[in-house]
Amino acid sequence: MNIKENYHKIMLDKLSDIKGQEKIPSLLLHSCCAPCSSYVLEVLSNYFRITISYYNPNIYPKQEFSRRFNELKKFVKSFPLKNEVEVLELSYIPDEFYSAVRGMENEREGGERCFKCYELRLEKAAIIAKQMSFDWFTTALSISPHKNAQKINEIGYKLEKKYNVKYLPADFKKNNGFKRSIEISREYDLYRQDYCGCVFSKNN
Repeated sequence: MNIKENYHKIMLDKLSDIKGQEKIPSLLLHSCCAPCSSYVLEVLSNYFRITISYYNPNIYPKQEFSRRFNELKKFVKSFPLKNEVEVLELSYIPDEFYSAVRGMENEREGGERCFKCYELRLEKAAIIAKQMSFDWFTTALSISPHKNAQKINEIGYKLEKKYNVKYLPADFKKNNGFKRSIEISREYDLYRQDYCGCVFSKNN
């Protein structure tokens, strides 16, 4: 039996080490929407200078992609954070997603197709982090109880080795993180979508 890692505790240990550093490190954070970003930013902005990578070619349709991005930008401007947060909008090229999951269209939700989608978006974050000399990269995806945090972090560690840029492991749903994200979403009247993002989850 495989023992599951406690990625929340691992993150807290790493943040404790970072807290004592004189220089505030930079973090490239992948995120798909404002609600998923909310609690994550509340925690991580105390330790990092954050730039959000809004790379989500899986989101369908284009109007949904734009609505989530605009809501994210609006939220970041209105939410009080210790350190300034920037938002990068990357090109919307849905074919990048469809190419990545070709042959997996009929996979169950939460299965291999989703894992490939995690990897697609996390790898883009790792590439950007490497190219722009960020100290760390991570993703907000693990805030969702519907996302497989073990798989997300396995992918993150693999990409850390591939691109030689530090990955911050996390399971943001832990310690009432998901509950806190709902509270913040209500407080700021954030748009909360009713499906993950892709056409397959929308039609599921």
